[in-house]
Amino acid sequence: MESRRERRVSRTKQRPDLASILRKSWYHLRLSVRYSARVPTWDAIVLTAASPEQAQLYEWQLKRAKRMGRIAASTVTIAVPDPGGQRIGSGAATLNAIHALARHYEKLGMDPGSEVLIENGSSFGSSVEHGMSKDQVSDVQMVRFMTKRHILLLHAGGDSKRVPWANPMGKVFLPLPFLAGDDPDGPVPLLFDHILAVASCARQAFKNEGGIFIMTGDVLPCFDASTLILPQDASCIVTVPITLDIAANHGVVVASKTGIQEETYMLSLVDNLLQKPCVEDLAKSHAILDDGRALLDTGIIASKGKAWIELVALACSCLPLISELLKSRKEMSLYEDLVAAWVPSKHDWLRQRPVGEALVSKLGKQKMFSYCANDFLFLHFGTSNEVLDHLSGADSALVGRRHLCSIPATTVSDIAASAVVLSSKIEPGVSIGEDSLIYDSHIAGGIQIGSQAIVVGINVPGDNNSSADNSFKFILPDRHCLWEVPLVGSSDRVLVFCGLHDNPKNSITRDGTFCGRPWEKVMHDLDVQESDLWTSTSGQEQCLWNAKLFPILSYFEMLNVGMWLMGLSEQKNKYFLPLWRSAQRVSLEELHRSIDFTQMCTGSSNHQSDLASGIAKACIDYGMLGRNLSQLCEEILQKELSGVETCKDFLDLCPKLMEQNSKILPKSRAYQVQVDLLRACKDETEASKLEHKVWAAVADETASAVRYGFKEHLLDSSSKPTSPFKNNKLDGNVDHPFCPRRVKVELPVRVDFVGGWSDTPPWSLERAGCVLNMAISLEGSLPIGTIIETTRTSGVLISDDSGNELHVEDPSSIAAPFDVNDPFRLVKCALLVTGILHEKVLVCTGLQIKTWAKVPRGSGLGTSSILAAAVVKGLLQVINGDESNENVARLVLVLEQLMGTGGGWQDQIGGLYPGIKFTASYPGIPLRLQVIPLLTSPQLITELQQRLLVVFTGQVRLAHQVLQKVVVRYLRRDNLLISSIKRLAELAKSGREALMNCDVDELGEIMLEAWRLHQELDPHCSNQFVDKIFESASPYCSGYKLVGAGGGGFALLLAKNATCAKELRNMFEKDSEFQVAVYNWTIFCGN
Repeated sequence: MESRRERRVSRTKQRPDLASILRKSWYHLRLSVRYSARVPTWDAIVLTAASPEQAQLYEWQLKRAKRMGRIAASTVTIAVPDPGGQRIGSGAATLNAIHALARHYEKLGMDPGSEVLIENGSSFGSSVEHGMSKDQVSDVQMVRFMTKRHILLLHAGGDSKRVPWANPMGKVFLPLPFLAGDDPDGPVPLLFDHILAVASCARQAFKNEGGIFIMTGDVLPCFDASTLILPQDASCIVTVPITLDIAANHGVVVASKTGIQEETYMLSLVDNLLQKPCVEDLAKSHAILDDGRALLDTGIIASKGKAWIELVALACSCLPLISELLKSRKEMSLYEDLVAAWVPSKHDWLRQRPVGEALVSKLGKQKMFSYCANDFLFLHFGTSNEVLDHLSGADSALVGRRHLCSIPATTVSDIAASAVVLSSKIEPGVSIGEDSLIYDSHIAGGIQIGSQAIVVGINVPGDNNSSADNSFKFILPDRHCLWEVPLVGSSDRVLVFCGLHDNPKNSITRDGTFCGRPWEKVMHDLDVQESDLWTSTSGQEQCLWNAKLFPILSYFEMLNVGMWLMGLSEQKNKYFLPLWRSAQRVSLEELHRSIDFTQMCTGSSNHQSDLASGIAKACIDYGMLGRNLSQLCEEILQKELSGVETCKDFLDLCPKLMEQNSKILPKSRAYQVQVDLLRACKDETEASKLEHKVWAAVADETASAVRYGFKEHLLDSSSKPTSPFKNNKLDGNVDHPFCPRRVKVELPVRVDFVGGWSDTPPWSLERAGCVLNMAISLEGSLPIGTIIETTRTSGVLISDDSGNELHVEDPSSIAAPFDVNDPFRLVKCALLVTGILHEKVLVCTGLQIKTWAKVPRGSGLGTSSILAAAVVKGLLQVINGDESNENVARLVLVLEQLMGTGGGWQDQIGGLYPGIKFTASYPGIPLRLQVIPLLTSPQLITELQQRLLVVFTGQVRLAHQVLQKVVVRYLRRDNLLISSIKRLAELAKSGREALMNCDVDELGEIMLEAWRLHQELDPHCSNQFVDKIFESASPYCSGYKLVGAGGGGFALLLAKNATCAKELRNMFEKDSEFQVAVYNWTIFCGN
C-alpha cells in the first residue's frame, strides 16, 4: 500500500491536461443535449441569486443557454433569489432553491404521482397519508416527486466585490473563451458554459436514482467528472489534495484513513470539517496526509438516496427556518452548517448555531463521504487579476483571442496580438495593450486601452469629436478596469472604473486603494475630502465598495472626469472638482442595487445581433460563404424588430453572389445558404423546395469529379456507341459467333479503423481525405460476389440471394433515374457505367447475372459498394474491359451517384484491395486516390486476429439519415464538424504509424477517439443498446467502435490481449442479455 501511495503522490504533481478535460466535458455536454435519451441530462438546473433583479438576469442567461444548445429543451431552469433580497447564506439558499423548484414544478402542472421509498424501506403511501391534512398530503407527494429528479444547483448569488466589473452580469457569466476557436461562429463561451460541461459528466454518477449536484459559480473545477463515484444513501463532497499554505485560507475536510483507493481517486468517510485552520489545528485534527498536504473543500457537494430524500423533505418545509434566519439577520452556510449535519463530530458545535438543532434532527442520520480527485485542476475567478491570469497564463493556448468581433486593419489601429477581443466592435484609431480583455463593447476612435486592462459593456458614441483625427482622447491606464452600467428607472448609464488589484472591501485604514493608489494619495491629488466620498452616519467601514465616486453625467463628461479621477487629466482640479462634486454620484454598493438588468440584456442582445449581421454581410459581400451563416442568423434574429428583415436583405444578395462566383463557389454551398436564410425568414415552404437543389448540386459536383474521362453517354443507354474499353471481342457484330463466357467474382468486406467521413462528398471534393481500413473474410469465405454468364437468348436475367428475379427483354430500356425501391438498380447502373449497353454487346447475346451478399442487412461493412465493385469487375471481365482496381473504383463512384445513394470511396477500396491499407484522396478533377498497402508482419496479423472481435449488434442501421445530417452540417460550415473530420483524417495517419510499429494498443486508443468523433458528428450514430454493449466490453478492451457510418450493424472491439478477447467472446455468447453474434474472421490478403 505504501509504494502505491508514493506513486500516486508523484503523479498528482503533474498538472492535469486542461484541454483534454474540457474537450471531453464539452463533447459529453453536446451529446446529452442533442440525444438525452442516450446520454441522460439534468432534469432541472437551478441558480441562486442575490436579488429578484439578478434572478431576472439569470433567467435571461438560462434561456440563452437553451437557445445555444448548452441546456437540453427538456430541462427545467429557474433562478431563485434570496427572500426579499436579504442574505440568508448558501446553506439556507440551498433549501430555499429546492423549495422554489418544487413550487415551480407545481406551477408547471407536474403530477407528483407515487414514486419513491423513504427511510427504513417504508413508502409514502396511504398508511402515511392517513390522517394528514390536504396540504400535508400535497407536501408528501411533492417530496416523492422531487426525490426522483436529477438537479444541478449552482450558487451564483453575491455581489462580486473582488470582480466588480462582473457584478452587473453575474460572475458566473463572465467570458471565458477557452476552446472558443473550436466554434468561431458560435457564442463566446462563458464560465457558466464550462461549468455546465463539467457538470454534465457528473450526471451519470446518479444513474436512474434522483439526487442533487451542488457547485459554486466562481470556480471552474476541471476534472473528469464521468469517473465520479457516489456512495449510496449519503452525501459526498469532492476534495483535492492541496498544500498547507493554501489550506490555511480555505475549508479543509478531514477524511478517514481507510476507504476505497484507486489510481485517480479515493473515497472515504468524512471525520471532521475545518475552516481556515492553522498548521497546529491541521496536525491536531489528523488532517495532514502522508504526503504533507490536506484535503481542500472544492465546493462541490452531491447527495443521493436517503440523504437526498431527507434533504428534500427538509427543504419542502424550510420556510419557518428561513423566516427565523431573516428575523435574526443570521446566515446559514452550506459549507459550515448544512454539510456539518452529515458529520457526527460536528453535531455538538452545530446545535449552537442558528437552526442547527433542526439540521441535526432532520439530516443527522446520514453520513458524508469525501471523494478525493487526484487529477483535479482548480481554476478560481475570485479577483480580476485571476481572470486575466487564466487568459494569459499556462492555458493561454486554449484561449480564443478574437471571437465574433469587428476589428480594423492593422494600419489604422494598434491592437496587441495577446489582447482578447470578444463580441466587440473596434473602430479605427483605437489602441489596445497586451493581455487586455475587451468584451461586449463598441470602442470608438480616440480610445487608448493599456495592457492588462479589462473593458466590459462599453459603448462609446462614434460622434461628438471622438474620431482618431480629432482632439478627443480617452486613456485607460495599464492594469485598470472600465465598465458601463444602465440604471434602473432612468435612461442614464454610469461609467465605472477601478484598478485591477483594488480590493473594494479593504478600508482606507487597511491598505485600501483606488486605481492602484492609496486613498490618502487619491484624496490629496484630487483635493477631495472623506465627507465627499462617505457619509459619517452609515456606520460602515470606509472603502471603495461604498465610496460615492462615480458621477452621472453626459457620456464624454464621464470619460473626462474618469481620467481626472484616475490621475491622468492634464487639466487642474478647479475644472473637474466642481463638476464632480455637483453631479449625482453613486457607489459600487448602490450600483449593485440599481442595475437595469432588462436594459442591459436588451442592449447586449442588440449588440450581438449587429455584430453577427456585420460579419454575415461581409461574408456575402466579400467572401466565399466560409462562415456558418445559420449560426450567425440565430444571433441576428435576437433583434426582434429588424432581424428577419436583415436576413431577407441577405437573401436578396445571393443570386448576384452565385453569378459572380459561379466558377469557384460550389452550388451546393450557395443553395444551402439560401435554405438557411429562408428558414431564418420563416419561409419553410420555399426552404423545403430549395433543399432538393442542394442534394442535386451535391450529386452533380460529385459526378463532375468522378466522371472525368468518361463520356456522358455512359449514363444513357440510347446514346451513340463509342468504345472506351480495350480488347472488346463482344462487339455486337451480328455475324460474330456466340462466345460463351462465365465469370465469378468474390470479394471480402471491409472494416474501417478510422478516417471514415473524410472520403464522403462534398468533403472529399474540397478537402483531402484519409482512411485506414482492412479487407476481411467472414466465417471462412468471401461473403460478397457475383456470377455473370453470357446466354444465347437475348435480354438480361438478374437474380439475387433474396429470391428476387427480373428479366429485362429490351436492355435499351434501362435508363436513369431509378426507383429507390428497385432491388436491381445496382446491377442496372453497373450495366450503364461499364458501357455494355452502349457497345451493343447484347444485340445477339444475353446475360445472366446472379449476386449475393452473405452478411446481415445493414451491416456497415460496405456491402452495397463492394457488391457494386464485384458486378462492375465481372462485367468488365466479360467484355475484356479494363478491370483494374483503379478503374473499377472510379466506376463505382460514378455508379453510386447514378443510384443517388451518395457515399464515399472507402467501401469499394476496402473490398477491392486486399489486406490493410491506408488510402488518401485529393480533391480536383478528377478526384485522385492513392492506395498504400501496409506491409504487415506475421506477428501483427496474428495479434490482430487474436484480439479483434467482429460483432454484429443486431441493430438496424440508418446510415442514410446520418449521412444527410452530416452533409448538411458540412454545407453550413459547422466548425465543430469540420474540426472533427479533420481530426479523423489525422487519426488515420496516426493509425497507419501505429500498425506499422506493431502498436496495437495505440490503435485501440485511436479507435476510441474516432468513435467519440463519430458521435460528435451525429449522436444518433449509436443507441442505448450499442452503448450498453460497449460499456460492458470496456473493461476488456483497448478500443471499440461501430464500423461505417454507425447507427447499428457491426462493431469492432479490440481486446487488451488474447485472454480478454476470449473472455469477451464468452460473455457475448453466454449472456442472453446480448443478442449479438461474434463472427470468425481472417484478414484477406489476396488470391
